[in-house]
Amino acid sequence: MKQLLILSGKGGTGKTTIAGAFIKLSQAQAYADCDVDAPNLHLITSHTAPKHSAAYYGLPKAQINPARCIACDQCRQHCRFNAITVNPTYAADIFACEGCRLCAYICPADAVSMQPHAAGELMLYAKENETFSTAQLQMGSGTSGMLVSEVKKQLRSAAGNAPFAVIDGSPGIGCPVIASLSGVDWVLIVAEPSISGIHDMERIVDTAAKFGVQTAVCINKYDTNTQKSEEIEALCKQRRLAFTGKIPFDPKAVTAANNGSVIIDIACPSGDAVKTIYKNTMQLFLNNPIQSQTP
Repeated sequence: MKQLLILSGKGGTGKTTIAGAFIKLSQAQAYADCDVDAPNLHLITSHTAPKHSAAYYGLPKAQINPARCIACDQCRQHCRFNAITVNPTYAADIFACEGCRLCAYICPADAVSMQPHAAGELMLYAKENETFSTAQLQMGSGTSGMLVSEVKKQLRSAAGNAPFAVIDGSPGIGCPVIASLSGVDWVLIVAEPSISGIHDMERIVDTAAKFGVQTAVCINKYDTNTQKSEEIEALCKQRRLAFTGKIPFDPKAVTAANNGSVIIDIACPSGDAVKTIYKNTMQLFLNNPIQSQTP
């Protein structure tokens, strides 16, 4: 199963909007939302498959047995995350605990144990010719990269025969993005024509290059700053990155999203531009061998 991952160096570039359009244009039988901190692909995609959910367990959390605790204060003194509280007995704050196990290791009374902790929910919508994998991380929980890996694993398991999958990634270059990049075939980066947009685009280009993934770039809302859009195109030429097109600012795109629709469902300039970007992107990736691109 070939996997196209759609990324952006920063949030708010329109990555999910474009991912939803690509899913519909390709009639993808498999797709996933790997932005587990704030998944929203489900808001603009219609899926009729039944939902299967399962608890996601990240790192275990410390639990202190007050009956065994001798109040030696070793756990509190050595906890780097300030997760141990005394009020009036010793306890571990599950939101601050990082599951490092140090407190359990140094406790002379064996009063600390590591307990499984549900850090999120894995969700799978699957039936014949339709598989959607996603997840929601609980507020304050970590290990987002591990949860992204589980999202991709259940996508491959449930839709292993699908020829092509579209994956909506997370913004930035952190753990969930790195987990999203692992094992994919192609990456489309959605850039924003601003100073921060260009800076963050360069960071995600460098990150993708380290994985040896074939990468292309498009620009959303290009006409909000044509000078910066030209800089992005020049940067793509300089870095030998394929440029697949640009999308104008379009209030109708906001209307479509608010109605839970994909922008190609309505007559609008942004929808027409995305269709062109989709055609260019698919021609590029399907007609060229996968190869590493140097930063």
